[in-house]
Amino acid sequence: MAETFSKRENEKKKDQKKKEKEQRKADRKANSKSGASLDDMMAYVDENGNITTVPPDPTRKKAVINENDIVIGSRNIGGQEAAPLRKGRVSYFNTSKGYGFIKDLMTQESIFVHANALSAPIKEGDMVTFETEHSAKGLNAIQVKKN
Repeated sequence: MAETFSKRENEKKKDQKKKEKEQRKADRKANSKSGASLDDMMAYVDENGNITTVPPDPTRKKAVINENDIVIGSRNIGGQEAAPLRKGRVSYFNTSKGYGFIKDLMTQESIFVHANALSAPIKEGDMVTFETEHSAKGLNAIQVKKN
């Protein structure tokens, strides 16, 4: 039976792949850690959260962290109080979904606004005055009034 050139090439490729696979298998066997001791396989986490092979020093003093100092939320405002009345421009508002964003004129910060916080309907480009309140996701505009 006569073999064509492409059949011979395909056979050569298959043989090459088999050889490469056997080579990888032999490399894995040679470099395996199946006989390693428990200490060689152990990993530790240091005080900065990095993985290390060195166990922690039990005589070292640990830093004391006050649980009241931990701020949970998406923004750490650092204890700053929000300005009582802010001015801004509506950069985006979706009337069908009932939410949008106001760009504060002083800080250029984008602040979320919901339709429930509106005293009158607004649209994109309107100048508004508003107050802010902190939520779990950041600042929300409340008591929004159209200028």
